[in-house]
Amino acid sequence: MHDTSQMANLIAPRWPPPQRRLKALVQCLVTGAVLALLTCVAFVLQTNLLTIGLLYLMVVVTVASLFGFWQASLTSVLAVLMLDYFFEPPLFSFSVESPAMFLALVTFEGIALAISRLQGRELRVAREAAAYRTGMEKLYELSRSSLLLDLRQPPGAQIVVLIQRIFDARAAALFDTYLGRQDRTGDWRLDEQDLAKECFLRDAAKDDPQAQTSERLLRSGGKCIGALVVRGELNPLVVDALAALAAIAVDRHQSFESEDRAEAAKQSEQLRAAVMDALAHELKTPLTAVQTASSGLLELGGLSEAQTELVTLIDDRAVRLNELCTRMLQTAKLDPIQVDLDKDEINVKELISDVLAGGHANRQESRIVVAVDDPALTMRADRKLLGMILAQYVDNAQKYSNPGTPIEIAASKSHGEVLISVHNVGPLIRIEERERIFDRFYRSPDVKDVVPGTGVGLSVVRKAAEAHHGHVWVISDEKEGTTFFLSLPDGARRAR
Repeated sequence: MHDTSQMANLIAPRWPPPQRRLKALVQCLVTGAVLALLTCVAFVLQTNLLTIGLLYLMVVVTVASLFGFWQASLTSVLAVLMLDYFFEPPLFSFSVESPAMFLALVTFEGIALAISRLQGRELRVAREAAAYRTGMEKLYELSRSSLLLDLRQPPGAQIVVLIQRIFDARAAALFDTYLGRQDRTGDWRLDEQDLAKECFLRDAAKDDPQAQTSERLLRSGGKCIGALVVRGELNPLVVDALAALAAIAVDRHQSFESEDRAEAAKQSEQLRAAVMDALAHELKTPLTAVQTASSGLLELGGLSEAQTELVTLIDDRAVRLNELCTRMLQTAKLDPIQVDLDKDEINVKELISDVLAGGHANRQESRIVVAVDDPALTMRADRKLLGMILAQYVDNAQKYSNPGTPIEIAASKSHGEVLISVHNVGPLIRIEERERIFDRFYRSPDVKDVVPGTGVGLSVVRKAAEAHHGHVWVISDEKEGTTFFLSLPDGARRAR
């Protein structure tokens, strides 16, 4: 039934609307009246054939310029008939004895056709120019309005409303791949609810002139970030511009959100650093008193075996807490831009020995294997920070390694960098966590309930490495074990 009605519409003659037919009839009557008046005046004044022919030609030109070809064509026929009847012998007769009348008719018709064509072209160009100017004005208005979007809200809902209001579109829809949402305005059928999303998934733009619907992809930096669908009488070039403006708005919203998250993270980091700094300072004083008291009791002696064991445990834990507070203070102050490094010439092998001798590692010294390619290898670095990195690596290796397995510490020079690694055999660190374990307070769900810790140590390690313009990373394999690396550029050379 639908196809039959479409065929009937194609076969049926397309008559002009009643208003246009009435207007054309009035124009023809006015033209006929002008010719009649001109003929009467010329006949009374006994104007010669050449003069009245030129006057008729001016009327044809005027009608062609003002009204169009069909009105001018009718005017040409009437003018030739009047010229033949009133001015061409024999008078008051339509008999034609001279080919001049046929020539006049052809001339009039040719001029009417040429002028109407020129007029039609000028009108078409003028309409296109007006439409282009209007489109540019609307695009300018849309671009200004898009700059005033509330970037705290999803941009799609705001953009489709602007497009419908400014461009008089019947409907508009936008799919934002960043937010994974689709916003619509106007009338859409049930099977068109996901039209913008389907355009994005199809990765192809298209125009449907019959439905007056245009689909466009939103691209930013060569990447597809969504799709726009507009329904209405819009030029395809204007729709292209709409898609470009929509892509800019969506990209601006994403950039704003990224900046907002970064600023929030920065403020949160500053707040946590301040809290850690204050907390560490508050804990330092009582811990120092506890450590002094426990050490004093051990020095005085006279304690039973059980008392000595308890006091020793208190002393060990006080030392451990004191070290933790020191690390908290260091991580609160560490900033790769602002930190003031106290660099010295450091022998790498000697530093490793000092770290092993100064901490709790010496209790498991039999498990630790040190391999330094060049015993005379030195580097310029902050001794305290570098020692803290090594101590943290060794401490982690001891806590997370399988009982009885070796811990290997290696150091070498490679391509102008000093590379230090600490290897142990223990639980696998999953790929998705190998960056996150260097974030402050993060602990892997696989071990956080098994091995005690705070998640502070490795974040201090990364900050200390960045302060030296170096970097840290980890590789982990279920069979080969886990290795933490530290790479510090420049400053590494052989001692003389």
